[in-house]
Amino acid sequence: MKRILLATCLAFASFGLASAASAADCGEVSIASMNWQSAEVLSSLDKYILNVGYGCSAEITVGDTVPTLTSMSEKGQPDIAPEAWIDLQPEVVERGLKEGTIVKAAQALPDGGVQGWWIPKYLADANPDIKTIEDALKHPELFPDPEDPSKGAIYNGPQGWGGTVVTAQLYKAFDAEKANFTLVDTGSAAGLDGSMAKAYERKQGWLGYYWAPTAMLGKYEMVQLDPGVPVDAAEWKRCITVADCPDPKKNAWAKDPVYTLVAKSFADRAGPEVMDYLNKRSWSNDTVNKLMAWMTDNQATGEAAAKHFLQENQDLWTKWVSPEAAEKIKASL
Repeated sequence: MKRILLATCLAFASFGLASAASAADCGEVSIASMNWQSAEVLSSLDKYILNVGYGCSAEITVGDTVPTLTSMSEKGQPDIAPEAWIDLQPEVVERGLKEGTIVKAAQALPDGGVQGWWIPKYLADANPDIKTIEDALKHPELFPDPEDPSKGAIYNGPQGWGGTVVTAQLYKAFDAEKANFTLVDTGSAAGLDGSMAKAYERKQGWLGYYWAPTAMLGKYEMVQLDPGVPVDAAEWKRCITVADCPDPKKNAWAKDPVYTLVAKSFADRAGPEVMDYLNKRSWSNDTVNKLMAWMTDNQATGEAAAKHFLQENQDLWTKWVSPEAAEKIKASL
């Protein structure tokens, strides 16, 4: 019996030492938070889980896509970019992966980043024949221009957005002007959001550019129109993304791959449990849309939204973490 007790005590002591070593190995962690809502809440979530569940000392550093991914690729800092839209910096990311300064972890958004032209679900339900962009362009009367109701309107984003250039080029490619549609410059992100919200609350027609995951698509149920043609990557690069290209062809929006990137130096010292979490942690656009809608409605910070998510979605996040980390996180909430 004494031998059994001694063996048991030694086992627990070994487990405790291993856990302490794992936490010590994790140590200080820098997590990049990009300047958009979904990235803010994911970085806050990673910070909370790593600190509470795995004993790390994680802090958030605010950045943007280009400087963050470049710094990770060249210098191995910051340690984690939770939501990296890698097609925005494909050459930089490929170089970092090839040279071994960064590694890919989980696909943060398995659905991918989604962009396109959308209509309200209530309008799609009332008009089941409208499924593609060309279907919608046959009905300008359903999407009246507020300045000239005899024409239809396609709402665009503000100047300076890549999506604004693409929408203007697709407007030309689909001959929307000949279909009696006006391309509306909303002037700002707030103007674009306001046009959608106003139409939705009045149950009016709306057709325009938007993307996911976003708070707006969490609050207002929208349906993405099918472009009716496949993605042509060469044409997309040649003309669709070039504002002054005179002859754009019809094209589809490609989904943007969104991954968690980890500096190789951190991956090597973090320990298998931490990397197991970062390799599993991913969530759907629908989950993120709803969380950001809650965040907007409650004027909540990324930290508050992360805690709200952990409280409301135990069935999801407990699949990402070790049983020991799960218990610590539950106790903290």
